Amino acid sequence: MSRITPHVVDLQDERPSYRVRVHLLQIALALATIFATAWCYQLHVFLGLTATFLAKHILVALLAAGMRLPISPGEPRG
Repeated sequence: MSRITPHVVDLQDERPSYRVRVHLLQIALALATIFATAWCYQLHVFLGLTATFLAKHILVALLAAGMRLPISPGEPRG
């Protein structure tokens, strides 16, 4: 049975200006998420807690996108 290896992205494939723009966008999205969560706490505590749980998932997704983690199909069945 053959295994498919994930495509590894080399940093030499992209222009530096593109990488800077993507990193700045990720930072801006993370800051917007944090500020929106803090604003939800100003409205109500339970809304803030709900926003915190949602923000956790958003920030982890941004972190995974920045680390360029490959999408693995899981454990092979055999």
